[in-house]
Formats: sequence, C-alpha cells, structure tokens
Amino acid sequence: MSFFKTTLLLGLMTGLLMVIGGLVGGRHGVVIFFFIAAAMNFFSYWFSDKIVLRAYGAQELDASSAPELYSIVNELAHSAGIPMPRLYMIDSDTPNAFATGRNVHHAAVAVTKGIMRICTREELKGVIGHELSHVTNHDILTSSIAATLAGAIMMIGTMIRWGAIFGLGNRDD
Repeated sequence: MSFFKTTLLLGLMTGLLMVIGGLVGGRHGVVIFFFIAAAMNFFSYWFSDKIVLRAYGAQELDASSAPELYSIVNELAHSAGIPMPRLYMIDSDTPNAFATGRNVHHAAVAVTKGIMRICTREELKGVIGHELSHVTNHDILTSSIAATLAGAIMMIGTMIRWGAIFGLGNRDD
C-alpha cells in the first residue's frame, strides 16, 4: 500500500508541476517543468534523508558516543524486526525527534539534545518507538516526498511572483 501511495504522490507532483509549467510557459513550460519534476522525484526518493539531516546539522552517533541512546534504539529496532537505523544528534534545545529515509534499510533516527535532557529512559523509549513505527510503516518516504512537493510549490510560486514582477511572458515591454 505504501508503494502505491508513494507512486501516486510522485505522479501527482509531476502532473501538478507540468500543469503549472503549461500555465507559465505553454508547451515549452510543460517540458521544462516535467524535467524539473523528474529531477525532484529522483532526488527526493534517493536523497531526502541526507537533505533533511544536513539541513538540521545532525551529527551521526555510534555506540561509543551515545551508549544509552544507542542501546535504546538497538533494542527497539531488534524488537520491531528491522535493521538498526543510523542514529543522529541535533544540537538544539527544542525537544524533538524524527525518522527519515526511503525504507527500513536506509532509515535514520534523529533526536535533539533538548529531548535527551528532559526525557527519562522510558519516555525516550516511547518517543523512539513512535519514530521506529514510522520506519516500519514506510511513512517516512511518503512524508519526505510530501515535503519535497511543498518545497517545489513554494519554489514555483516564487518563480511566478518574480516573473510577474519583471513581466515574464509579456512581449509588449
């Protein structure tokens, strides 16, 4: 079911971008926006985890750098029957955690220093268990692609706004 949702989401993103391209630039706009959509689909599928982790400045952890956290994630991943995801720490006081990646074999879990500071071991197990449920249900790929779609729409909106300001498509000026 998640493969179907992902394919549908990618198809909708491509179609939406092509429609916008047609509105902005006619036939040439459709072709240009098709290639933009294809590139975004490719990069959001294969590199969404790396993009989001880099955006947060996340640092990868191992068993020696965060033994307690590593133990929790390893225990929960083993219980869920999935491979141990890569583990990251984000230098932020805001309590947060998230999972990212395209499947269980390429998953990553990131936590902030803020959540590590305020949660007990049992609370942290609950938070990490919740994030690992996203991994096992394949929610993380769909969420990553949805975020890429939102970014694409914002980018296109900005292009159209600047195009309107500078007379894009207006041959009279």
